[in-house]
Amino acid sequence: MQRWRGFDAVPGGWGRSVVTIGVFDGVHKGHQATIGHTVARARELGVQSVVVTFDPHPAEVVRPGSHPAVLTEPARKAELIESLGVDVLCVVPFTAEFSRLPAEAFVHDILVAHLHAALVVVGDNFRFGHRAAGDVALLDRLGRTFGFAVEDAPLISEAGTVFSSTYIRSCVDAGDVAAAAVALGRPHRLEGVVVRGDQRGRELGFPTANLLCHRYAAVPADGIYAARMIRRGQRHPLAAAVSIGTNPTFSGRERRVEAYALDFDGDLYGERLALDFVSRLRGQVRYDAIEPLVAQITEDVAQTRRALG
Repeated sequence: MQRWRGFDAVPGGWGRSVVTIGVFDGVHKGHQATIGHTVARARELGVQSVVVTFDPHPAEVVRPGSHPAVLTEPARKAELIESLGVDVLCVVPFTAEFSRLPAEAFVHDILVAHLHAALVVVGDNFRFGHRAAGDVALLDRLGRTFGFAVEDAPLISEAGTVFSSTYIRSCVDAGDVAAAAVALGRPHRLEGVVVRGDQRGRELGFPTANLLCHRYAAVPADGIYAARMIRRGQRHPLAAAVSIGTNPTFSGRERRVEAYALDFDGDLYGERLALDFVSRLRGQVRYDAIEPLVAQITEDVAQTRRALG
Protein backbone atom coordinates (compact mmCIF):
# COMPACT_ATOMS: atom_id res chain seq x y z
CA MET A 1 0.00 0.00 0.00
CA GLN A 2 1.29 3.45 -0.91
CA ARG A 3 1.09 6.07 1.82
CA TRP A 4 0.73 9.73 0.93
CA ARG A 5 0.86 12.75 3.22
CA GLY A 6 -1.48 15.29 1.66
CA PHE A 7 -2.61 15.66 -1.94
CA ASP A 8 0.67 17.17 -3.09
CA ALA A 9 2.08 13.65 -2.79
CA VAL A 10 -0.10 12.38 -5.65
CA PRO A 11 2.42 11.30 -8.34
CA GLY A 12 2.45 12.81 -11.79
CA GLY A 13 0.48 10.87 -14.37
CA TRP A 14 -1.89 9.50 -11.75
CA GLY A 15 -4.82 7.73 -13.43
CA ARG A 16 -8.42 7.18 -12.41
CA SER A 17 -9.30 5.84 -8.98
CA VAL A 18 -12.11 4.76 -6.69
CA VAL A 19 -12.07 6.90 -3.55
CA THR A 20 -13.59 6.70 -0.10
CA ILE A 21 -13.27 9.46 2.51
CA GLY A 22 -13.59 9.50 6.29
CA VAL A 23 -11.86 9.62 9.65
CA PHE A 24 -12.23 5.83 9.97
CA ASP A 25 -11.29 5.83 13.67
CA GLY A 26 -11.48 2.23 14.84
CA VAL A 27 -11.73 0.77 11.32
CA HIS A 28 -14.80 -1.03 12.68
CA LYS A 29 -17.17 -3.36 10.81
CA GLY A 30 -18.95 -0.44 9.14
CA HIS A 31 -15.66 1.05 7.96
CA GLN A 32 -14.50 -2.36 6.81
CA ALA A 33 -17.61 -2.72 4.65
CA THR A 34 -17.13 0.73 3.10
CA ILE A 35 -13.43 0.23 2.41
CA GLY A 36 -13.98 -3.33 1.21
CA HIS A 37 -16.60 -2.11 -1.26
CA THR A 38 -14.15 0.57 -2.46
CA VAL A 39 -11.44 -2.03 -3.07
CA ALA A 40 -13.83 -4.40 -4.84
CA ARG A 41 -15.19 -1.71 -7.16
CA ALA A 42 -11.67 -0.48 -7.98
CA ARG A 43 -10.67 -3.98 -9.02
CA GLU A 44 -13.80 -4.32 -11.16
CA LEU A 45 -12.97 -1.04 -12.93
CA GLY A 46 -9.26 -1.82 -13.21
CA VAL A 47 -8.19 1.31 -11.30
CA GLN A 48 -6.53 2.14 -7.97
CA SER A 49 -8.39 2.23 -4.64
CA VAL A 50 -7.72 5.28 -2.44
CA VAL A 51 -8.69 5.85 1.19
CA VAL A 52 -8.60 9.51 2.24
CA THR A 53 -8.45 10.21 5.96
CA PHE A 54 -7.45 13.13 8.19
CA ASP A 55 -4.93 14.05 10.88
CA PRO A 56 -5.60 15.46 13.42
CA HIS A 57 -9.24 14.62 14.01
CA PRO A 58 -11.36 17.36 12.36
CA ALA A 59 -13.31 17.95 15.59
CA GLU A 60 -10.17 19.20 17.33
CA VAL A 61 -9.62 21.84 14.64
CA VAL A 62 -13.23 22.92 14.20
CA ARG A 63 -14.04 22.84 17.95
CA PRO A 64 -10.77 22.94 19.93
CA GLY A 65 -10.96 20.88 23.11
CA SER A 66 -13.56 18.50 21.68
CA HIS A 67 -11.14 15.82 20.42
CA PRO A 68 -12.93 12.47 20.86
CA ALA A 69 -11.22 9.49 22.44
CA VAL A 70 -9.09 7.73 19.81
CA LEU A 71 -9.87 4.08 19.12
CA THR A 72 -6.91 3.48 16.81
CA GLU A 73 -3.63 5.39 16.72
CA PRO A 74 -2.46 6.46 13.23
CA ALA A 75 0.02 3.62 12.70
CA ARG A 76 -2.50 1.00 13.79
CA LYS A 77 -5.21 2.54 11.61
CA ALA A 78 -2.90 2.40 8.60
CA GLU A 79 -2.12 -1.27 9.27
CA LEU A 80 -5.80 -2.16 9.48
CA ILE A 81 -6.64 -0.27 6.29
CA GLU A 82 -3.74 -1.91 4.46
CA SER A 83 -5.01 -5.34 5.55
CA LEU A 84 -8.22 -4.66 3.59
CA GLY A 85 -6.31 -4.57 0.29
CA VAL A 86 -6.25 -0.81 -0.27
CA ASP A 87 -3.80 0.52 -2.88
CA VAL A 88 -3.27 4.01 -1.42
CA LEU A 89 -3.79 5.64 1.98
CA CYS A 90 -3.78 9.44 1.74
CA VAL A 91 -3.56 11.21 5.12
CA VAL A 92 -4.63 14.83 4.80
CA PRO A 93 -3.34 17.36 7.37
CA PHE A 94 -6.59 18.83 8.67
CA THR A 95 -5.92 22.53 9.26
CA ALA A 96 -8.15 25.53 9.92
CA GLU A 97 -7.55 26.61 6.32
CA PHE A 98 -8.58 23.22 4.99
CA SER A 99 -11.73 23.27 7.14
CA ARG A 100 -12.84 26.44 5.35
CA LEU A 101 -12.72 24.83 1.90
CA PRO A 102 -16.23 25.06 0.35
CA ALA A 103 -17.92 21.79 -0.55
CA GLU A 104 -17.72 22.46 -4.29
CA ALA A 105 -14.01 23.30 -4.08
CA PHE A 106 -13.40 20.17 -2.02
CA VAL A 107 -14.85 18.05 -4.81
CA HIS A 108 -13.13 19.87 -7.67
CA ASP A 109 -9.70 20.35 -6.11
CA ILE A 110 -9.39 16.97 -4.38
CA LEU A 111 -11.58 14.36 -6.00
CA VAL A 112 -11.31 15.63 -9.56
CA ALA A 113 -8.05 17.56 -10.00
CA HIS A 114 -5.84 15.44 -7.73
CA LEU A 115 -7.35 11.95 -7.45
CA HIS A 116 -9.15 11.75 -10.82
CA ALA A 117 -12.03 9.92 -9.19
CA ALA A 118 -14.09 7.60 -11.36
CA LEU A 119 -16.20 6.56 -8.39
CA VAL A 120 -16.60 7.85 -4.83
CA VAL A 121 -17.88 5.52 -2.09
CA VAL A 122 -19.24 7.15 1.06
CA GLY A 123 -21.50 6.32 3.99
CA ASP A 124 -25.12 7.45 4.17
CA ASN A 125 -24.25 10.16 6.73
CA PHE A 126 -21.22 11.54 4.85
CA ARG A 127 -20.69 15.32 5.13
CA PHE A 128 -17.92 17.45 3.63
CA GLY A 129 -16.76 21.00 3.01
CA HIS A 130 -16.93 24.16 5.13
CA ARG A 131 -19.38 23.79 8.03
CA ALA A 132 -20.16 20.28 6.69
CA ALA A 133 -22.41 21.90 4.09
CA GLY A 134 -21.99 19.08 1.56
CA ASP A 135 -23.96 15.85 1.73
CA VAL A 136 -24.38 12.76 -0.44
CA ALA A 137 -27.02 14.44 -2.60
CA LEU A 138 -24.68 17.35 -3.41
CA LEU A 139 -21.81 14.96 -4.03
CA ASP A 140 -23.98 13.05 -6.49
CA ARG A 141 -24.94 16.25 -8.38
CA LEU A 142 -21.31 17.36 -8.56
CA GLY A 143 -20.31 13.88 -9.72
CA ARG A 144 -22.63 14.16 -12.69
CA THR A 145 -21.02 17.51 -13.52
CA PHE A 146 -17.42 16.35 -13.19
CA GLY A 147 -17.80 12.81 -14.49
CA PHE A 148 -17.62 10.50 -11.49
CA ALA A 149 -20.22 8.20 -9.94
CA VAL A 150 -21.25 8.05 -6.28
CA GLU A 151 -22.23 4.93 -4.37
CA ASP A 152 -23.60 4.74 -0.84
CA ALA A 153 -22.14 2.26 1.62
CA PRO A 154 -25.04 1.28 3.92
CA LEU A 155 -24.57 1.42 7.68
CA ILE A 156 -23.74 -1.92 9.30
CA SER A 157 -25.81 -3.03 12.28
CA GLU A 158 -26.45 -6.09 14.41
CA ALA A 159 -29.48 -6.75 16.61
CA GLY A 160 -30.70 -3.23 15.93
CA THR A 161 -27.42 -1.55 16.92
CA VAL A 162 -25.72 0.52 14.23
CA PHE A 163 -21.95 0.21 14.46
CA SER A 164 -20.21 3.57 14.65
CA SER A 165 -17.09 5.03 16.26
CA THR A 166 -19.31 6.96 18.70
CA TYR A 167 -21.09 3.78 19.77
CA ILE A 168 -17.79 1.93 20.27
CA ARG A 169 -16.36 4.79 22.34
CA SER A 170 -19.42 4.61 24.58
CA CYS A 171 -18.88 0.85 25.02
CA VAL A 172 -15.21 1.34 25.93
CA ASP A 173 -16.03 4.23 28.26
CA ALA A 174 -18.52 1.98 30.07
CA GLY A 175 -16.01 -0.87 30.28
CA ASP A 176 -18.04 -3.10 27.96
CA VAL A 177 -15.04 -4.27 25.95
CA ALA A 178 -16.93 -7.36 24.77
CA ALA A 179 -19.56 -5.22 23.00
CA ALA A 180 -16.81 -3.02 21.57
CA ALA A 181 -15.10 -6.11 20.16
CA VAL A 182 -18.31 -7.18 18.40
CA ALA A 183 -18.58 -3.82 16.62
CA LEU A 184 -14.87 -3.64 15.86
CA GLY A 185 -14.59 -7.21 14.64
CA ARG A 186 -11.61 -7.67 16.97
CA PRO A 187 -10.67 -6.70 20.57
CA HIS A 188 -10.26 -3.04 21.47
CA ARG A 189 -6.55 -2.25 21.62
CA LEU A 190 -4.73 0.19 23.90
CA GLU A 191 -1.10 1.05 23.22
CA GLY A 192 1.59 2.76 25.24
CA VAL A 193 5.13 2.79 26.59
CA VAL A 194 6.01 1.04 29.86
CA VAL A 195 7.18 3.55 32.48
CA ARG A 196 8.17 3.18 36.12
CA GLY A 197 5.38 3.26 38.68
CA ASP A 198 5.21 2.88 42.46
CA GLN A 199 6.55 -0.73 42.41
CA ARG A 200 3.63 -1.81 44.63
CA GLY A 201 2.70 -4.68 42.33
CA ARG A 202 6.19 -6.11 42.64
CA GLU A 203 6.01 -5.81 46.43
CA LEU A 204 2.71 -7.74 46.38
CA GLY A 205 4.14 -10.47 44.15
CA PHE A 206 2.45 -9.27 40.97
CA PRO A 207 4.84 -6.96 39.10
CA THR A 208 2.93 -4.81 36.63
CA ALA A 209 3.82 -2.88 33.51
CA ASN A 210 2.64 0.72 33.98
CA LEU A 211 1.47 1.86 30.53
CA LEU A 212 1.80 5.52 29.49
CA CYS A 213 -0.84 5.99 26.79
CA HIS A 214 -1.62 8.74 24.29
CA ARG A 215 -3.49 11.67 25.83
CA TYR A 216 -6.56 11.00 23.65
CA ALA A 217 -6.49 7.21 23.89
CA ALA A 218 -9.82 5.45 24.48
CA VAL A 219 -9.08 3.95 27.91
CA PRO A 220 -11.75 1.57 29.28
CA ALA A 221 -13.63 2.38 32.47
CA ASP A 222 -11.96 1.73 35.82
CA GLY A 223 -11.85 -1.95 36.62
CA ILE A 224 -9.99 -5.23 36.20
CA TYR A 225 -9.77 -6.81 32.74
CA ALA A 226 -8.48 -9.92 31.01
CA ALA A 227 -6.33 -8.94 28.04
CA ARG A 228 -3.65 -10.13 25.68
CA MET A 229 -0.35 -8.28 25.78
CA ILE A 230 1.40 -7.83 22.43
CA ARG A 231 5.13 -7.09 22.39
CA ARG A 232 6.95 -5.91 19.30
CA GLY A 233 8.89 -8.65 17.61
CA GLN A 234 7.13 -11.40 19.58
CA ARG A 235 4.87 -13.80 17.70
CA HIS A 236 2.78 -14.96 20.65
CA PRO A 237 0.91 -12.58 22.98
CA LEU A 238 1.08 -12.87 26.74
CA ALA A 239 -1.98 -13.31 28.95
CA ALA A 240 -2.40 -10.27 31.16
CA ALA A 241 -4.59 -9.13 34.05
CA VAL A 242 -5.04 -5.38 33.65
CA SER A 243 -5.98 -2.87 36.34
CA ILE A 244 -7.32 0.54 35.30
CA GLY A 245 -7.95 3.14 37.99
CA THR A 246 -6.42 5.03 40.88
CA ASN A 247 -5.40 2.16 43.21
CA PRO A 248 -8.06 3.00 45.84
CA THR A 249 -6.56 0.68 48.47
CA PHE A 250 -3.48 2.92 48.52
CA SER A 251 -5.48 6.18 48.19
CA GLY A 252 -4.08 6.82 44.76
CA ARG A 253 -5.14 9.85 42.73
CA GLU A 254 -3.51 9.33 39.35
CA ARG A 255 -5.47 7.12 36.95
CA ARG A 256 -3.23 4.37 35.62
CA VAL A 257 -3.21 1.38 33.29
CA GLU A 258 -1.22 -1.45 34.87
CA ALA A 259 -0.82 -4.89 33.30
CA TYR A 260 0.40 -8.03 35.04
CA ALA A 261 1.77 -10.46 32.43
CA LEU A 262 1.07 -14.03 33.50
CA ASP A 263 3.94 -16.52 33.44
CA PHE A 264 6.44 -13.84 32.45
CA ASP A 265 9.66 -12.88 34.19
CA GLY A 266 11.49 -10.06 32.49
CA ASP A 267 12.04 -6.33 32.19
CA LEU A 268 9.48 -4.43 30.10
CA TYR A 269 10.57 -0.86 30.95
CA GLY A 270 10.80 1.35 27.89
CA GLU A 271 8.99 -1.14 25.65
CA ARG A 272 6.00 -0.11 23.59
CA LEU A 273 3.20 -2.59 24.26
CA ALA A 274 -0.35 -3.17 23.10
CA LEU A 275 -3.20 -4.58 25.17
CA ASP A 276 -6.12 -6.31 23.45
CA PHE A 277 -9.03 -6.27 25.91
CA VAL A 278 -11.07 -9.48 26.02
CA SER A 279 -13.39 -9.12 29.02
CA ARG A 280 -14.07 -7.06 32.13
CA LEU A 281 -13.70 -9.09 35.30
CA ARG A 282 -14.88 -6.63 37.95
CA GLY A 283 -14.86 -3.03 39.13
CA GLN A 284 -12.27 -1.35 41.33
CA VAL A 285 -12.59 -2.11 45.05
CA ARG A 286 -10.91 -0.52 48.07
CA TYR A 287 -9.57 -2.99 50.63
CA ASP A 288 -8.75 -2.18 54.25
CA ALA A 289 -5.77 -4.55 54.39
CA ILE A 290 -3.17 -6.06 52.08
CA GLU A 291 -4.17 -9.72 52.61
CA PRO A 292 -7.65 -9.52 51.03
CA LEU A 293 -6.23 -7.46 48.15
CA VAL A 294 -3.61 -10.14 47.40
CA ALA A 295 -6.31 -12.82 47.62
CA GLN A 296 -8.46 -10.91 45.14
CA ILE A 297 -5.56 -10.37 42.73
CA THR A 298 -4.87 -14.11 42.88
CA GLU A 299 -8.50 -14.73 41.92
CA ASP A 300 -8.26 -12.09 39.15
CA VAL A 301 -5.29 -13.98 37.68
CA ALA A 302 -7.24 -17.24 37.77
CA GLN A 303 -10.21 -15.58 36.08
CA THR A 304 -7.91 -14.13 33.45
CA ARG A 305 -6.61 -17.62 32.63
CA ARG A 306 -10.18 -18.86 32.23
CA ALA A 307 -11.27 -15.89 30.15
CA LEU A 308 -8.37 -16.30 27.74
CA GLY A 309 -8.76 -20.04 27.46
